[in-house]
Amino acid sequence: MITIGHTTVLRVAITLLMLPVAAGATAQDVFSGAMHLLQQADSLLSRRYYGADIDTAYIVRPPTKWTLKLLGNVSGAAVDVTGQMGNRLFEAHEDADFKNTLNFAASYKGLSLGLAVNPGLLLGRYKDYEINVNSYGNRFGFDIIYQRAKTFTGWIRFSEEGVTERPKGIFLPEDFWGEKADLPHDMLTMKTLNVNAYYAFNYRRFSYPAAFSQSYIQQRSAGSFMIGASYQGQSVRTRAIAEIGNSNARLSVGNFALGAGYGYNLVLPNRWLLHLSAMPTFICYSHNRFYLNDERQTMHNRFPEVIVTGRGAFVHSFDNYFVGLSMVYTFSNIGDDDRLAIRNSKWRTRAFVGLRF
Repeated sequence: MITIGHTTVLRVAITLLMLPVAAGATAQDVFSGAMHLLQQADSLLSRRYYGADIDTAYIVRPPTKWTLKLLGNVSGAAVDVTGQMGNRLFEAHEDADFKNTLNFAASYKGLSLGLAVNPGLLLGRYKDYEINVNSYGNRFGFDIIYQRAKTFTGWIRFSEEGVTERPKGIFLPEDFWGEKADLPHDMLTMKTLNVNAYYAFNYRRFSYPAAFSQSYIQQRSAGSFMIGASYQGQSVRTRAIAEIGNSNARLSVGNFALGAGYGYNLVLPNRWLLHLSAMPTFICYSHNRFYLNDERQTMHNRFPEVIVTGRGAFVHSFDNYFVGLSMVYTFSNIGDDDRLAIRNSKWRTRAFVGLRF
């Protein structure tokens, strides 16, 4: 995957690709012209890289040009469903198989090239599909996460016959529910797209990249209020299981949310950096469709419906290398517990080691 941060770099790349070679030009002429354009590209990268609008008492660029990183990633997803089935209430929980990947990335003045390998996929042990696109800037950044999963496993349990209204309170007593029953491995298929974006107001002193991409170094502690937007699109299918008594179901979800949050970079002694941030957003537009045996049902909503994104990171820097651990977690809650409510959890942890030179 190639990541290019600014249109100036793209313009130079296009110029290189369209380099005119006049008839009769020598190889040395072509080589000299190419080298001249590469020098221009490097000059543009340098101006962008070192000319950022930052308060250098708080954040700085690394003094080196190159960064090499080795990353190990683990990600997972879970879904919790509550509602009414027949004349009983139910709740169910399912987890998808973990995804493990190894990444190698090389960066030159912020221009990055990465390669990812999924050992489980190569060995035929990982059946799901997932793609992550992340861009973290001081002022603006986003996550795009797409997952197609059908390896969910979990359980379901029911209330007594005739109980169709939940008691008040967040946590229900265990004796309200019957015994848990295992759900088949292939009962649920889900496709999910999560998009989360932020704008940080104190971008000259507070740096997301210092915690997540290491293209900046946070020298003094700072935080920032943020505004953000989230989108979740989801397609869920379940098949009928005779032992459970459920129906074939299809759910299509599209939710857009707006909100505000806060992030903080705490600089600790001995070059340790701790990052924590949270961005709660409230759903302001929904386009949801629910079908049982191909018959459309009414999808009930209850305020507040939310999409919350949390991020955290530890980074320890040495003279010319660094190590760290980061996490991104997304939670969403839609629907009505007495009819049908769905809570999604999506997370990814990343351990990394990098070398600057």
